[in-house]
Amino acid sequence: MFSLALLLLFYFLAAIVIWLGLSSLRGGLRFARHLQAELTRGYPEFTPFVTVFVPCRGVDDGLRENFAAIFAQDYPAFEIIVVSDRADDPALAVVAEACRSFEKQNSPSVRVVIAGAASDSGQKVHNLRVAAGEADPQSAVFAFVDTDARPSPHWLRSLVAPLSDESIGAATGYRWFVARGGTAAHLRSVWNASIASALGAQSGKNFCWGGSTAIRRETFERFKVAEHWRGTVSDDFTLTRVLHEAALPIKFVSQCLTPSFENCSFHELIEFTTRQLRITRAYAPHLWKAVLTGSLLFVLGFFGGIALVVSRALMGLSFATPLILLLVIFALGVMKSYLRLRAVRLVIADRGLHSGTTTLAHLTLWPLASLLFLCNALAAISRRITWRGITYELKSPTETVIIRRELQNRER
Repeated sequence: MFSLALLLLFYFLAAIVIWLGLSSLRGGLRFARHLQAELTRGYPEFTPFVTVFVPCRGVDDGLRENFAAIFAQDYPAFEIIVVSDRADDPALAVVAEACRSFEKQNSPSVRVVIAGAASDSGQKVHNLRVAAGEADPQSAVFAFVDTDARPSPHWLRSLVAPLSDESIGAATGYRWFVARGGTAAHLRSVWNASIASALGAQSGKNFCWGGSTAIRRETFERFKVAEHWRGTVSDDFTLTRVLHEAALPIKFVSQCLTPSFENCSFHELIEFTTRQLRITRAYAPHLWKAVLTGSLLFVLGFFGGIALVVSRALMGLSFATPLILLLVIFALGVMKSYLRLRAVRLVIADRGLHSGTTTLAHLTLWPLASLLFLCNALAAISRRITWRGITYELKSPTETVIIRRELQNRER
């Protein structure tokens, strides 16, 4: 009788998970179609003077190459403001070296701003608030890029072009981890990919990613973004909220899907993914609840189903139907992962993204990514995060307390 009850419970959960899988597959199809459509879409020529803000703290993997990619943008006129909290940040020496390699070319001006230590907000948003006040008066657009991103030569041109439509609140890209390492790095890429595919044609539901976002200066100042950043730790969640409250659409630009080339350990994987969910819970609790509910149902249905099939096989009971349902669930996830990866390859041409190892990882590790999401969501009960050597307590979306600050030569 107990075995029958477990079987019926599995059928119930499997039905829900298959329905969620079909919905997810439709989302993956929409994402792939949007990427392909945007790559062939033309925008009016719109190239105003831009200030590109690059907040840094510590040396990321491939920082010199990443900064060189920012420096070498195919864009007629822009300046770069690199901002850190301290003058002895080792990243600034790497930036200076990258600048020297471009001295003889027609290059943008590069300025370094030292923002000092934050006291009542995240260090990154503090840096950005200070740097925004240093922008050239002729700058019409503010663009933001992270030091772990390596944009393509046409990144800035593509990111700014949609802002020719003054009704657009902001244009954004998103990060795609191109794994440089073992299982942990690939799992992080798969985990992050599910967030990337939430972006698309529905501009009212899109969100800004602080590592690749552009906004008109007039919009930035009219809606007092810098003031809204005060007391926060998340620049992108806060900017997204400001634009949504103003009913201004956020345009996802497929060409600005930006690679990040990094390795990571399992410890760094857990730290990164858990931090993202803790920030999500603090700034968008409805999204955290959705992640918790969806991942819990999947883990119970899929991994519980595996345990059910194994136990029934060991007891000599029929397990064909549960096994078929598990294969259906797995196949739906494989199809979405493949569609998403194939679409992203149209944007990012790196050989690592086209390797058999990357393909195998995206086709097979997604159930583990769902399990990781559940662990992250449960760990998000805590509001304490460590980000680039600084530990914060996220009291509320507008109140951040700095618990501890560390100085490191290399902070991740």
